[in-house]
Amino acid sequence: MPASRSRTLEWRRSLEQVLERDGAIEIAVASATAHSDEPVAHAAGGDIVWRVRLLGLSETEMLVEQPAALGRPIEIGKGIQLVGAIAIGQNRWVFRTEALGYTDATGFGPRALRGIRIRKPEHVDRSSRRALRVDTTMLRLPEVEMWPLLDPRSVVVAERWNEVAFDAAMSGSPCPPVSDAESLMPTVGPKFVASLMNLGGGGVGLRVGHEDAMNFSRHRLFWIRLALEPELSVPICSTGKLVHTHIDSLQCTYAGVAFDFTFNPGHERFVADQIRRYIMLQQDLQRQAREQLARSPEDRAGQSSRAAA
Repeated sequence: MPASRSRTLEWRRSLEQVLERDGAIEIAVASATAHSDEPVAHAAGGDIVWRVRLLGLSETEMLVEQPAALGRPIEIGKGIQLVGAIAIGQNRWVFRTEALGYTDATGFGPRALRGIRIRKPEHVDRSSRRALRVDTTMLRLPEVEMWPLLDPRSVVVAERWNEVAFDAAMSGSPCPPVSDAESLMPTVGPKFVASLMNLGGGGVGLRVGHEDAMNFSRHRLFWIRLALEPELSVPICSTGKLVHTHIDSLQCTYAGVAFDFTFNPGHERFVADQIRRYIMLQQDLQRQAREQLARSPEDRAGQSSRAAA
């Protein structure tokens, strides 16, 4: 059997296994229109990857659950280009696809789930387990600043300031000045940096190098700050509780961290709104890029000349 046909059968079988096990795949808003090599606008803050449950398969489509942020649905527009990933064990395949619209999925509880139909890929590319930085995806995983949280009660002031700053940014008002930025930090230990591998309904998947993995064996609560500038002028800040860890094939530590709003329940809405706003901005960038690429070469050349002038 040719190697290419063998790989195709392998990923198709893996996709069926994911469905049988009630498993999930990963999707992200693509940074460029499909089948184009031209540079286009990109969210400078990085790409957010979502873990979504696979609900159904057909010859031409996949049905996945609608992404959500802390129980609040994230809208993915019809025609939006996506990057997907299928992972089982050490095997991982990435592909380009497209959102085809919403439908109700029955058989998953007393009420029907709202699912997204996405185009089933005709081919996939093999990549390293948990590594999305490959040419075919054009994804850039954001970095997350993390601090061990020494006093959980101290997050209230920092989270309240994050809410005020976000409200000011949304309304176009200037953010109140801060004389000492460190005074807004909760009581924390030394900072380390993680990569945001994926985001689920109630938490995040993070990856850290060997030198920082010891933080997960010593602490359970962390102060998390995710900067997605310039699209979001205010970073996303939250308390996170460590749920599980494991070592991946790259010998890095993967950690599942749940958002925790024990000491400030109202902050949950702000985190969800910030994430939702960023995903909508990503989709707007893609639509603008598609419109730009749809123009004739003469129109694009004229636009470039006017911009240069």
